[in-house]
Amino acid sequence: MATTDRMIRVTLPDGSAREVPAGTTGGELAAMIGAGLARAAIAIRVDGRVQDLARALDDGATVAILTDRDPAALEVLRHSAAHVLATAVRELFPGAGIGFGPAIEDGFYYDFEVPRPFTPEDLEAIEAAMTRVATADYPFVREVVSRDEANRRFADDKLKLERISELGPEETITVYTDGPFVDLCRGPHLPSTAKLKHFKLLTGAGAYWRGDSNRQMLQRIYGTAFFKKEDLAQHLTRMEEAKKRDHRVIGRQLDLFFFHHFAPGAAFWTDRGTAVVNELQRYMQQLQRDGYHEVRTPLIFNKG
Repeated sequence: MATTDRMIRVTLPDGSAREVPAGTTGGELAAMIGAGLARAAIAIRVDGRVQDLARALDDGATVAILTDRDPAALEVLRHSAAHVLATAVRELFPGAGIGFGPAIEDGFYYDFEVPRPFTPEDLEAIEAAMTRVATADYPFVREVVSRDEANRRFADDKLKLERISELGPEETITVYTDGPFVDLCRGPHLPSTAKLKHFKLLTGAGAYWRGDSNRQMLQRIYGTAFFKKEDLAQHLTRMEEAKKRDHRVIGRQLDLFFFHHFAPGAAFWTDRGTAVVNELQRYMQQLQRDGYHEVRTPLIFNKG
């Protein structure tokens, strides 16, 4: 708890104001409001920006305590899950280079520079290691560091050194630590790894560094995470149902089309598939017959 004679004033979402000692953090404010809110707190929103609970509040700020009911909290959970994933990978593959690990719409991913692709057995081992990291209840600790200090901390990881070199001279450089793992990151994150309870690693894939096909191939691991066990189960069920309805699978099963190396990614339609396409085209022409004019464009373009 902050100990100071100077007081600051913050405004809560209901418009009420509260005076607290200067240096009070978001987590401490949640505890002042109520023990239940403190237990449920995930992060804070300060003047519209989501921050860690451990960040000190600014005088005059409008502050909201985020719980798992707030959609923004799910992104914090998944970003933190990506860091837990990287922590586990570094435990099992100590020399792994660390790329980027953002939250995405349905989960998270992290890119790693390792000598070979991850196998399904690797993903099982990594997921088990993630459970150990979560159970260890490591706090996510944010530090502001100088450029020299950042370069020193990531001297063994050329991917991070490249990213540091791109940061502007006035940019604040922050690192986050959870247990043995340190990462260059803007945050925000969960208060600790123990808040991550319901997650699943989904698949591995290759990904070029910085999305540039002229750069080295990294290995990406995708995963997802939810605050509630039932939400994770429902999401995994939806994924399985979507696989059953994948047009690429159904199209082959119904003998509508096939793929050939002569034109990778382009469908060769069978007579059955062509009949379906023609019928759909006639239907669309009927829907658009009033006020529309058909045109034809080339099928292949020079992207340059």
